[in-house]
Amino acid sequence: MKRTGAQIVCESLQAEGVDIIFGILGGAILPLYQTLPQYPKLKHILVRHEQCAAHAADGYSRVTGKVGVCWATSGPGATNLVTGLANAMMDSVPMVAITGQVPRSAIGKDAFQETDVTGVTLPVTKHNYLVMDAKDLAHTIKEAFYIARSGRPGPVLIDIPKDVLQEEADYVYPESVTLPGYVPHLTGNPAQIKRAAKLIAEAHRPVIIAGHGVIISRAYAELKELAEKAQIPVITTLLGISGFPEDHVLSLGMPGMHGMAYANIAIDRSDLVIGIGMRFDDRVVGRVKDFAPRAKIIHIDIDPAEIDKNVKTTVPLVGDVKRVLSALNKQLAPQNRLDWVREVDQVKREHPSHLISDTNKVLPQYVVRQIWEATKGDAIIVTGVGQHQMWAAQHFFYTKPASFVTSGGLGTMGFEVPAAIGAKLGKPKETVWAICGDGGFQMTLQELATIAEHKIDIKFAIFNNGFHGMVRQWQELFYNKDYVATQFFNPDFVKLADAYGIAGFRVTDKAGVRATIDQAMAVRGPVLIDFVVEPEENVYPMIPAGTSVGEMIEAPLPGLHLVDSKDAST
Repeated sequence: MKRTGAQIVCESLQAEGVDIIFGILGGAILPLYQTLPQYPKLKHILVRHEQCAAHAADGYSRVTGKVGVCWATSGPGATNLVTGLANAMMDSVPMVAITGQVPRSAIGKDAFQETDVTGVTLPVTKHNYLVMDAKDLAHTIKEAFYIARSGRPGPVLIDIPKDVLQEEADYVYPESVTLPGYVPHLTGNPAQIKRAAKLIAEAHRPVIIAGHGVIISRAYAELKELAEKAQIPVITTLLGISGFPEDHVLSLGMPGMHGMAYANIAIDRSDLVIGIGMRFDDRVVGRVKDFAPRAKIIHIDIDPAEIDKNVKTTVPLVGDVKRVLSALNKQLAPQNRLDWVREVDQVKREHPSHLISDTNKVLPQYVVRQIWEATKGDAIIVTGVGQHQMWAAQHFFYTKPASFVTSGGLGTMGFEVPAAIGAKLGKPKETVWAICGDGGFQMTLQELATIAEHKIDIKFAIFNNGFHGMVRQWQELFYNKDYVATQFFNPDFVKLADAYGIAGFRVTDKAGVRATIDQAMAVRGPVLIDFVVEPEENVYPMIPAGTSVGEMIEAPLPGLHLVDSKDAST
């Protein structure tokens, strides 16, 4: 049957099960937007900046497991997507971005709002296309979704000239795609699985480091079975948080630069590290030669390019985490490692990492803890990047799968506001809290208009310290408190919320923290809380970049009265 290119795009998206699209229109993509009313099943969310369209699609994808979709017009519309695409690429998030392009006859002639979008986005997408004929659209979209969600997931961009959206072609949506040069390896080599099982059986001090791959693969049950069957403590990377329940006796929390001291010490003492769906990136490993110096390494990852990239692997296992763990678990007999588990428990007692100052001041750690208590942990937490991100990772205890959404590899400030939109629209029945830095929040706060327009029930906790806090912490510790370009002026966030028709509250004393959180929870609709927190509070523990566990700073200067945040509810 004949369809316009724009109709083919919409029909194809429906065939892929797409229900929400985030985007902004413009001249080159206008034919696609003008076709949208014919397809009421495709809900479009008009954001205020294209970067936020990509981040919203990213957040939607992370909580649903589906491919996120965003649209933008040519030129600046498309280039504004780049940060969001790079963020999704670094964090292995499946996304399809569709951009309008100038008409075919104008390509290469520096036409108004023309940009070589496929060239610009080549380094930050898993694959991209320029479609020059409407008859190729259906097949291209089928391929794009397959590539985005299969193997190691990632973003795919489809650039479509305006006149291709307008021309007619026969529409038949293909049932499958064949890409001979792209065959993700899913199952894991049986001989290597046996070698891994043997190493695990022989190990005395093994640890698991579980990453984002566990969540992407939805391998929660398989990871838990491995940990319990072999009695191995589980450490979760920043993006692996919520892949293993943190109330489990074998949970050791997050490792690395701002990870739990006891998690880092356990890795340092280990004789076997089992890396599952993680990259052994610099924030976890630190100085490579000092990382787990006595340990052999088993590395399970679907991307063969990650094997031996940063850390030398003893047994590589290339495949889908869920499938590989399922096969590995069948090779393992139940094991007793009570001595190792007790040793790790002793390390936890000797090196507690949930410490906060016992003060009446408003501390960010305390705010996070109170949000955890108010929600009883039953919430999706979305963060930007910086100190607030680390406190949210440390002091909220995650027991629900895929309940922590953050920017990991790229470290994108401003991610929290649009990603929270995507998370809430993807999981409308879930409570969503966006924990924000005041600096990052101002990078994407225009999306409060999107939130108000659609009455999206997100609760915002802004940590207002007037600093780019993580950079300020580095300046304090390593640059003799030479605070260059880190302190800034903030607006009145409560008045700002009011301007958008959103409920806003300000908290300036510790006594008001929990009461205001409860008040926000009782409001049906978006709420913004301006927490005026201690301006020079630091994140601990901390391993300075490029160093090792031996140089870890576990706590602030001596003399402060510290309490465990698990007991700091009052």
